[in-house]
Amino acid sequence: VQLQASGGGLVQAGDSLRLSCAVSGRTFSPYVMGWFRQASGQEREFVATIDRSGRNTDYKDSVKGRFTISRDNAKNTVYLQMNSLKAVDTAVYYCAAGQFRSVEAYEYDIWGQGTQVTVSS
Repeated sequence: VQLQASGGGLVQAGDSLRLSCAVSGRTFSPYVMGWFRQASGQEREFVATIDRSGRNTDYKDSVKGRFTISRDNAKNTVYLQMNSLKAVDTAVYYCAAGQFRSVEAYEYDIWGQGTQVTVSS
């Protein structure tokens, strides 16, 4: 299974971006999907996760109300819609696949390569 994240870029504070993560190599629907991020010099942190059905989600407190995770099992893709971006959201964003909906990175077995999001203030 391979994960390919895309959609990052350089934006201004208050702008929006939508990240995509395409899954290939195996059926997508059995996996719980998550988004994590890692800012320069910081540890990787949880951002959002979504269950297999797409009906249940969890978010890092600081992104609640601004970010939305969703998935399209027919397209083997998970999305992260990011609105009202702030400078503190600047990081490399990673998508991940696992068996359990969790905020812990170690619960996810498969990781994408990351996409850079830079928000200028």
